[in-house]
Amino acid sequence: TETALTALWARDLLIEAGLPAEVFQIVLGEGPVVGPEVVRHADYVSFTGSTRTGREVARGGLLDVGVVQDEHGVLAADRLVGVSLELGGKNAMLVLHDADVEKAAAGAVRACFSSAGQLCISIERLYVHASIADEFVERFAARTRAMRLGSALAYGADMGSLVGERQLETVQRHVDEAVAKGATLVAGGTARPDIGPLFYEPTILDGVEAPMAVCGEETFGPVVSIYRFTDEEQAIAEANATAYGLNSSVWTRDARRGHAVAARLRTGTVNINEGYAPAYGSAQAPMGGMKDSGLGRRHGSEGILKYTEAQTVAHQRLVPMAPSLGMDDEKYAAFMTRSLKVMKALRLR
Repeated sequence: TETALTALWARDLLIEAGLPAEVFQIVLGEGPVVGPEVVRHADYVSFTGSTRTGREVARGGLLDVGVVQDEHGVLAADRLVGVSLELGGKNAMLVLHDADVEKAAAGAVRACFSSAGQLCISIERLYVHASIADEFVERFAARTRAMRLGSALAYGADMGSLVGERQLETVQRHVDEAVAKGATLVAGGTARPDIGPLFYEPTILDGVEAPMAVCGEETFGPVVSIYRFTDEEQAIAEANATAYGLNSSVWTRDARRGHAVAARLRTGTVNINEGYAPAYGSAQAPMGGMKDSGLGRRHGSEGILKYTEAQTVAHQRLVPMAPSLGMDDEKYAAFMTRSLKVMKALRLR
C-alpha cells in the first residue's frame, strides 16, 4: 500500500495503450490481510519483498512479517503452484585499482542514492582499492554532499523521501549504531524533517565492521559503507561473504578483468562500469537473485515462460514403439539402434 499510486498509474497507462482492463487487476491492502487471499487464488505467485516474507510465501503458512498465520493453510507450497521470489540484497560495488575514479564516484551516487536507496538492486557496500580509496572517497563525498533533496514531483531534486516510518527508523538505527560503535560519518547521517517527515540525508559511512547491523543487514535506504581492499581476491571474497546475492557492480578500465571478476561474483546480475542500470534495463536479459535473494527470474524469456506450464503432445507415426513387421525383440533392438545412428548422422530429431 506504500507505493499504490505507481501501480495504479501504470495500469491506467497500459489500458490507454490498449490492454484489456480485466487482464491487469490491482488489489490494495496490508500484506497480512490481502496477501493470503491473493496467493490462495493465484495460479502462479511472483513476489518481491523481504527474504523473511519470501520464505513464508514459498512454503505457505505465514505471510508479510512472520506474525499472521493463515488458518486455511493453502498458500503456495500447499497448493503446489509455482513461485518466483525477488528478495533482499546487500549489493556490493567493486572499484578496482585501474578504475576511472571520477566516473566511479559519479556512478556510485547513482547506484547508492537513486530512489533514496530504496531499490532492491541499490548498492549498499563499496569496496575500493586502497591505492585510489582516498581520492575516490573525496570525490564521492563531495558529490553526495552536493545532492539536492526535494519533495516536488518535478525536475530539480536529486533525491526524494523514504517511503514510510518503518524505513526511516531502520536507516536511523543502522547509522546511529554504526557511529556509536566506531564508524565514521563521511557525509550525511541526519534526518531532514525540515524538508519532509521521511527525509534522510544521503549517508556515507567509513570504518564499518562486522558487528554493526549496517554491515550485514539490508538497509534499503540512502546509506552506503566503504571498505578498502588491497587485492582483487580479497574484494571478491568479501563481496561474496553475505547471505544475499542479488546485484553487484565492477568498475575497471580493463574489460577483460571486469568480466573475469564479474564471473566470480555470486549475484544474479553483475554490471560493469555502472551500478545496476544495464542489467535492469535489458529487457531480454533475465534478472533475479542467488542465495537468500530469491528464486526464479524476471525479464527475458525466463520471465515470461515462468507464468506458463509446458505440455507435451507426442504423435507416433509409421511404426509402433514395439516389435512389428515380423521382427522379434532382438531384430527390433538392432533396427532401432541403426535408425538412431542414421538420424544422428543426418542431425534429424
